Amino acid sequence: MKVVVIGGTGLIGSKVVAGLGEHGHEAVAAAPSTGVNTLTGEGLADVLRGASVVVDVSNSPSFEDEAVMAFFRASTANVLKAEADAAVTHHVALSVVGTERLQESGYFRAKQVQEDLIKASGIPCSIVHATQFFEFVTGLADGMTEGGTVRVPAARIQPIASGDVAAAVARASVGAPVNGVVEVAGPEAFQLDDFIRTGLAAGNDPREVVTDAQARYWGAELREATLLPGPDARIAETTFADWLAQQK
Repeated sequence: MKVVVIGGTGLIGSKVVAGLGEHGHEAVAAAPSTGVNTLTGEGLADVLRGASVVVDVSNSPSFEDEAVMAFFRASTANVLKAEADAAVTHHVALSVVGTERLQESGYFRAKQVQEDLIKASGIPCSIVHATQFFEFVTGLADGMTEGGTVRVPAARIQPIASGDVAAAVARASVGAPVNGVVEVAGPEAFQLDDFIRTGLAAGNDPREVVTDAQARYWGAELREATLLPGPDARIAETTFADWLAQQK
């Protein structure tokens, strides 16, 4: 089976391509570096020729509100049109647990538009909602830092290793379309401040982490369970401690 992975050279996409290839599938990485530009449509028709499944794990190069909306709207529309022309039978997309609850954020408004376009396309689909990646713990801290202090909203999080996300996406791509959302999360829930504090300490980052009720998460106000998956989520195996140990 030919599976085209949009964003196939990135953190998740490269792992999806490798995993599918190990299981005997023809997995093709599609990205600007391979001659495929989803914003302009360049290369899409060629790369999708003969494909049964398209996996979209691409992300916007800018998180600025207007830019990220423009990216997901145009890129998704171009990919879906090319899929319809190529008679692709399954569209798989990676999105984020809690997207529908984070609509104060320009990034998550854009992700919601992406999901809505996919669902309205008529192409059988599976949307994988993942929790925050372990790999992004420092990036989260950077976005919440004022001076030398990381100001974190009071909420819980159930983060996951990128390898486990990639495995979930690959599994969805070779399964039957669910025509809806499936969730995947790590095995442990943390207070958001504890997660960031532990990640920074592991990297010998001296920033102080404090809980601040006024702090925002990518521009959105959080409730206690905003970032947590539902009861039917698939739970991955890799713990944060095990992941941290692998980084040394």
